[in-house]
Amino acid sequence: MGGLGWAAYGYFGIIGNPRYGTSRSLDFLTRYVSLSALGWGWVACGLAAALIGLASARGQHIGFAALAVPAAVWAAAFTISAAQGYGPASGSAAGWVSFAIIITCVSGMEDPLPPYLRKRR
Repeated sequence: MGGLGWAAYGYFGIIGNPRYGTSRSLDFLTRYVSLSALGWGWVACGLAAALIGLASARGQHIGFAALAVPAAVWAAAFTISAAQGYGPASGSAAGWVSFAIIITCVSGMEDPLPPYLRKRR
């Protein structure tokens, strides 16, 4: 489910309707990579995570990595922007750093389903 959310954020929130604060906070990054390309990166990572999650229980760590990458890029970008003096980026930096850490922590958790409900391996 997280992957579909990431894909939707990339498509509707970055490609389709980039907000000024996001664009402003990422201006040093968008000198090298367009905001549209970054948005498509979110879409690709989100769809990869969703497909991997549906396909195999053994490859879930790869799906979680696909979720963590764009969150970590956003965390770094907003943190750098805040450090460079753009104050509004500090709140977003805190949120994206938290997301990246939470995704990483969840990726190492045991499967919460009882054995009889897990996919046959």
